[in-house]
Amino acid sequence: MAEPESTVINTNVKQKDPSKALVIAVTTRAIFNLEEEHKLYLEKGKEEYTRHQQANQDKPLPQGTAFAFIQAVQYVNKKMLESNPSEKDLFDILVLSNNSPESGVRIINSAKHYGLEISKFCFVSDEDSTQYLKSHGVKLFLSADRTDVCNALRRGVSAALIFQQEVRAPSTPLRVVFDGDAVLFSDETDQIFQKQGLEGAVQYEQAMEAVPMGEGPLKAFAMHLGKMRQKFSQEKSPIRTYLVTARSGRDMGIRAIKTLREWGLAIDEAFFMDGAPKGPILAQIQPHIFFDDGLHNIQGAQNVGVPSAWVP
Repeated sequence: MAEPESTVINTNVKQKDPSKALVIAVTTRAIFNLEEEHKLYLEKGKEEYTRHQQANQDKPLPQGTAFAFIQAVQYVNKKMLESNPSEKDLFDILVLSNNSPESGVRIINSAKHYGLEISKFCFVSDEDSTQYLKSHGVKLFLSADRTDVCNALRRGVSAALIFQQEVRAPSTPLRVVFDGDAVLFSDETDQIFQKQGLEGAVQYEQAMEAVPMGEGPLKAFAMHLGKMRQKFSQEKSPIRTYLVTARSGRDMGIRAIKTLREWGLAIDEAFFMDGAPKGPILAQIQPHIFFDDGLHNIQGAQNVGVPSAWVP
């Protein structure tokens, strides 16, 4: 696979070993707030947009939804290296952009302004930039473009859609919240629920209690996160993971817990909401990112200022 049209290596940042690192690709619109610029692009075209970005190249872009997540990931790297200076199991962030390198100068300058540890900036002029994800070893892709996310998932890369929102930047450690079905786990029970209702889903779960659930689109990312977390004691870990699921703990919780145990994935806290809104518990956790496949849950998270990513 050819390299993207232009890959800018950030020499200010120590480059990671992509075969060992947890590589996360974010688009510029996920990490920075480019809504005004995007509107300009749609209304006036690429040339006007490029002119605007070049004229403002020294003006830092405002922070976007995934910004706090990237900062928290950096904190984890710092703690990992403090505990073991030769640690290779680190987060590696690359920015994937449909900008030309000329209009991308503002993006590089903004990252430097905020001290973001981004190792590579990939400027791709192709319509479908997701074709380059696998060649960079990307394990998670965050984008503000729905087509991008669907293309990435089709290519077998964990991906989620970021919605632009005002975010209250939470403090460290890195806190990641996963929904269960169709995110961490496969959507098999969801499908039974659609066809046979709650009673059918509960019966299915009870019958299948001893059989681990299939893998969901974010399982690989969660497992890598879990592996990093195991390098620390629970009290000292710079990573905290949560399961917040619509399942009821009494009828459908056992299989979820057994599946996590079978996978060897230790989750810090699990909340079985039994269909109740997730917003209040998310407001309590204050995660840096919340992954869910239900748009109503994403909306509830946004209402309490929680950075959310939709897994279609």
